[in-house]
Amino acid sequence: MKNKILYLTTVLIWGSTWLAIEYQLGSVAVEVSLAYRFALAAVIMWVYCWWKKVPMKFSTRNHIFIALLALGNFSANYVVLYYAQNYLTSAMTSIAFSTLLLMNIVNTRLFFGQPIALRIYLGAVLGVSGIVALFWNDLQSVDMGSESLWGLGLALIGTVIASLGNMTSVRNSNEGMNIFATNAWGMLYGSVGLAGFALVSGAEFTFSFELSYLLSLLYLAVFGSVIAFASYFSLLKNLGPEKASYLIVLFPIVAVILSGIFEGFIWTANTFVGFILVLIGNVIVLTSKEKVRSFYQRFLVRSKQIEVECL
Repeated sequence: MKNKILYLTTVLIWGSTWLAIEYQLGSVAVEVSLAYRFALAAVIMWVYCWWKKVPMKFSTRNHIFIALLALGNFSANYVVLYYAQNYLTSAMTSIAFSTLLLMNIVNTRLFFGQPIALRIYLGAVLGVSGIVALFWNDLQSVDMGSESLWGLGLALIGTVIASLGNMTSVRNSNEGMNIFATNAWGMLYGSVGLAGFALVSGAEFTFSFELSYLLSLLYLAVFGSVIAFASYFSLLKNLGPEKASYLIVLFPIVAVILSGIFEGFIWTANTFVGFILVLIGNVIVLTSKEKVRSFYQRFLVRSKQIEVECL
């Protein structure tokens, strides 16, 4: 039940952040907005850890891995993905980012030697196919010229960075490092790195006092960063990367629902096909071999009962 709550929380929050991010774009540079977001998230995490008396001391070696976590999940991945959207539609970027599921499966095998069940590959393929179906019309309308290919390359690079960050999180959990403490340090490192990158790139440190910007910034920092990352990293620890990261393919579904409510998104046959593929893939990935065997045995028993009743 705990994992189901964490799973649902992460999907709903990160699925809704796409809408919140729209209110962050425009008057404030992307790097600066991200620096604000993770600086605020870091403050919240540090206050929480101080309140709960969470141990914050780590060895120098572990601090290096926390810095790698920050690079992969709290800074570089976001910057690259935002740049990608200068060349691609948000739908295309979402499709590219949904490959995080497959990348996590491959990286789990490469870095941890963990065998991957066949059903997980099947579920992953169905999930990604569902995302493609959801945004098939957008995919067809994209001009795959040099700029689009460049944007797709950036999106995939950002996804690779995020996957490596996920692997770092798994490594840190395997070392017994507290998730809240590592996130607090990681968000601090991420915000400092983003601010440094903004200075080097010549971005202007402006701020918007528009209510939409302030509310979206607060939502992205508290819910999109503090709560969602804590939930997701807990799932990485409890379920493993191949199962936990499947929620990545559910984000666009939440985004489509919110778009239908707030932006008048029109449902099509592709939308329904995409939902069906993603849900089937989800069931396949999250259903263990033991549950399948138990269901099959109950099915056989019930079939025999029905046969006897008919006779």
